[in-house]
Amino acid sequence: MRPTLARRVVAEGLGTAFLLAIVIGSGIMGERLAGGNVAMALLANTLATGAGLVALILTFGPVSGAHMNPVVSVAEASQGGLPWREVPCYVVAQVFGAFVGVATAHLMFEEALFSASEHVRSGAAELLGEFVATFGLLAVIAGCARSRPTAVPFAVGSYIAAAYWFTSSTSFANPAVTLARAASNTFAGIRPADAPGFIAAELVGAAVATLLFAWLVPKTPQTDAVADEGNVDARRKKAA
Repeated sequence: MRPTLARRVVAEGLGTAFLLAIVIGSGIMGERLAGGNVAMALLANTLATGAGLVALILTFGPVSGAHMNPVVSVAEASQGGLPWREVPCYVVAQVFGAFVGVATAHLMFEEALFSASEHVRSGAAELLGEFVATFGLLAVIAGCARSRPTAVPFAVGSYIAAAYWFTSSTSFANPAVTLARAASNTFAGIRPADAPGFIAAELVGAAVATLLFAWLVPKTPQTDAVADEGNVDARRKKAA
């Protein structure tokens, strides 16, 4: 039986809070331990985020789908996987959870509860990077969910870890994450003035990927059966 909306919304908020605590906390820890070596700080941030995503999707996926990302929820609704009336609930929970995660990370590392970031992330190159990052994320989710749904947590974690390094924006790929990181003047932050451009690029990247993969890997009775079988297997493993 599908969990109630209340349980799914709480799962989305809690999952997103943990995601931001991981992103911000590992950024602070990495920068403090790297001794000025930005590459090492980014590597620490990357490994923690990729591993954390796998754990969070495995944990919250059976409850809410573990979207933890407004564009993922909207894409899911556009393909019939989530009722449109529930999308605002998911998005509000994700944004609220993101700010809770930032605040929690700041408190753990004795930073100000919230502080406007001064980390400049602007220009056409970074916006293209954010488009590519978000397009790729939605492509990975769509492709895996319709062929190997049990692999989604590992595929998403691996992709985000890679995108930290191959995109010029270091792959935010998430409007809730972007908004919350604008309130963190730490290694993983983004200047508030740069956040709208990132969010616009994320929305466009998600829309293009969703439309393309709806054609490239269309939902059919066969792909739905594969997804259902994967979900049943996941529930059996959880019960065991």
